[in-house]
Amino acid sequence: MLNQAQTQQALAIMGEMFPDAHGELVHENAFQLLIAVILSAQATDVGVNKATPGLFAAYPTPQALAQAPLEDIMAKIKTIGLYRNKSKNIKACAEKLLTDFGGEVPRTREALMSLPGVGRKTANVVLGDAFGVPAIAVDTHVERVSKRLRICKQKASVLEVEETLMKKLPKDSWVTAHHRIIFFGRYHCLARSPKCQGCPLLFMCMDGQQRLQVRYDGENFHSVAK
Repeated sequence: MLNQAQTQQALAIMGEMFPDAHGELVHENAFQLLIAVILSAQATDVGVNKATPGLFAAYPTPQALAQAPLEDIMAKIKTIGLYRNKSKNIKACAEKLLTDFGGEVPRTREALMSLPGVGRKTANVVLGDAFGVPAIAVDTHVERVSKRLRICKQKASVLEVEETLMKKLPKDSWVTAHHRIIFFGRYHCLARSPKCQGCPLLFMCMDGQQRLQVRYDGENFHSVAK
């Protein structure tokens, strides 16, 4: 398991690899980000970004989306997986924003999670990217990278991954760290074919060393292939 200092070192190296790491869902305000993140569940950011321009042009506010016919919403996001259920969620979310929050996106995790279609991960993304509130959203990339690097236990739950990262990283770095890990996982430490060869984190990554059948002794890599 990487300790606090090693975890922070790993994130610093990721920062050198991806100095411009950022949220890739296209949005103009907190409401649009909230809707985009709800739509991104089990879908790619690229796919969501293809669908949301038409959706946001037609329904730019909670009021407009709440009043939109469900069939029209479905037609605009039908290229996104689970679009039927997501259409119901974003319409219901817009309605609740109006009835419970005066049409404004709330700024606490608890309030955000009271909205239809919003879980802890979605709430954390909105808190961090829309409002600058320190939060770490654990998606598939964050979970995979954290476990491969042994930042957290292999059997850790999503919440345990989040809590471990929060303990090992300074609070004012949480949002930045979240984006760095996602970029590292999305573009380098891929799920099926991680780029272990030549990875600047290989010296501290037991998973990568096992894949390449090498061990790092503090100065050099040595083959351990049988």
